Amino acid sequence: QVQLVESGGGLVQAGGSLRLSCAASGSIGSMLAMNWHRQAPGKQRELVAFITSSGRTNYADSVKGRFTISRDNAKNTVFLQMNTLKPEDTGGYYCNAQIKVGGIPRDYWGQGTQVTVSS
Repeated sequence: QVQLVESGGGLVQAGGSLRLSCAASGSIGSMLAMNWHRQAPGKQRELVAFITSSGRTNYADSVKGRFTISRDNAKNTVFLQMNTLKPEDTGGYYCNAQIKVGGIPRDYWGQGTQVTVSS
């Protein structure tokens, strides 16, 4: 059984920063791509950032230059550093990872962590 657990969300004023973490635990073979998604109230979930196993990253246009995704492979953890936060960044942030378990790549999701940015 593999679990992803996010942490680091909270309430912050516009212009502030937060750092999200997502740690994977369980019978992990190898971590492949790791991603952060978010879902604002009344909106569809969207991809915010991803990082491949080799460290290649990509970001949604709305967060480029403000958010940074990184990973610690030794700890099976992915991070999302969020700077210059805006009220429109408010939402549930979900970690997603493709993990090889028993040699088979599988898709896993965390339970989410809430980020609220006040104006």
